[in-house]
Amino acid sequence: MTTNEASATGAGDQDLQALEKLKAATAAIKAELGKVIVGQEDVVEEALISIFTRSHALLVGVPGLAKTLLISTLAQTLHLSFKRIQFTPDLMPSDITGTEVIQQDQTSGERVFRFLKGPIFANIVLADEINRTPPKTQAAMLEAMQERKVTVGGTDYALPNPFFVLATQNPIEQEGTYPLPEAQLDRFFFKLEVGYSTRADLREILNRTTAGAVEEPQKVIDAEAILRHQKLVRAVRISDSVQDYAVRLVLATHPRGQFATPLVNQFLRFGASPRAAQTLVLGAKVKALLAGRAAVAADDIKAVALPALRHRVLLNFEAEAEGRGADEIIANILETVPTAAADLAAR
Repeated sequence: MTTNEASATGAGDQDLQALEKLKAATAAIKAELGKVIVGQEDVVEEALISIFTRSHALLVGVPGLAKTLLISTLAQTLHLSFKRIQFTPDLMPSDITGTEVIQQDQTSGERVFRFLKGPIFANIVLADEINRTPPKTQAAMLEAMQERKVTVGGTDYALPNPFFVLATQNPIEQEGTYPLPEAQLDRFFFKLEVGYSTRADLREILNRTTAGAVEEPQKVIDAEAILRHQKLVRAVRISDSVQDYAVRLVLATHPRGQFATPLVNQFLRFGASPRAAQTLVLGAKVKALLAGRAAVAADDIKAVALPALRHRVLLNFEAEAEGRGADEIIANILETVPTAAADLAAR
């Protein structure tokens, strides 16, 4: 960013330095992840956006696409503690949060309660196949995500900071699962879709995994730097017109609303909540920073619209019967809703 661009956006020298540090750190993180993970660039960036916005993400993909490896490697490059929780039908809330046990005090000889922390006490937690555990356990996990603390025996225990949960869902083998309710899905900042590898990526995977040792990723930043980057995101500027564009995109998901498209009216039962607008703006702020800008553009809003909205709209029976997907409806909204309110008035 040049000095003129900085003055135009209101960014000072300190802001510029912080911006450049975030941009450089993100590039270095991606490079280190690239030593282990082949492809999936969009998923990596969207996961980093979730971390820098102090949020959580839901990852959906068939088995074998390196979802677990991606998150464990990410924790390694960020120098953060990592725990994996395999969700099963018999998993109890205390298996996640921790439990109190009775122990004898070595000094007094009295029996006292001692809290043993569960696996949720880590900076990055992988909630693997969260839809395979009963609602009671899901609720305990999601409550901890929201409150960033757990309560056991009437005592609150704060979770580490930073704290980031990445939950996975398997889109196949749905028999015997417990789908997350829409209200719970809304708590995830992004829903990330992990697709199959391309031909070139698959060849590279084979070359790395069958021909020699895989490179070890190096630490890039630490928890303290992540917390500084999270504060920087909140300071990014957004104009009233760009913010209004985010608002109109969310309102366009509401069937029979003022901005609803014909496709929305036909195929959606319910639209996105106000939390979706917050996600669009915060995600766009990180996108702007990663592009070297201290102010949000409408294109930044567009860039995060799919992961921000796809799990916050509810399809109706007609959409499911015709094989229509949430991404198709959101893409139609992005094509239809103008970026400037003046363009809307002219229609």
